[in-house]
Amino acid sequence: METTIKTVKQVQTVLKFSYGLIPIVAGLDKFTNLLTDWQKYLNPSLEGILPFSGKTFMIIVGVIEIIAGILVLIKPQKGAIVVGAWLVLIALTLLPGGQFIDVAVRDIAMAIGAFSLARLSSIPEIKTGK
Repeated sequence: METTIKTVKQVQTVLKFSYGLIPIVAGLDKFTNLLTDWQKYLNPSLEGILPFSGKTFMIIVGVIEIIAGILVLIKPQKGAIVVGAWLVLIALTLLPGGQFIDVAVRDIAMAIGAFSLARLSSIPEIKTGK
């Protein structure tokens, strides 16, 4: 039993750092666009109803992603739910455009991993480390 708890704790730790650091990196990149031009993923119909530019929207998204990543690192159970929900929301905004279906599917798969982290983080033996 102790080996099982240790293994689950290791998996939880890997997931925590993955779902904590990746949103932080993606969020920071919204300011620089070094990894990609994030505005190309913005659904044109959504961009049309924004009260500000697509670039400003992406910066706001970046700030939210940074906060969500930090939350995962501090409180993985709650933070993973936020990141999972955020990934589902992103996927839902990508689907109507029909252009980035592969990214939407990837984000849904990543959301499943985030929700799995939240579930693992809710196990009392994992939360306490005992």
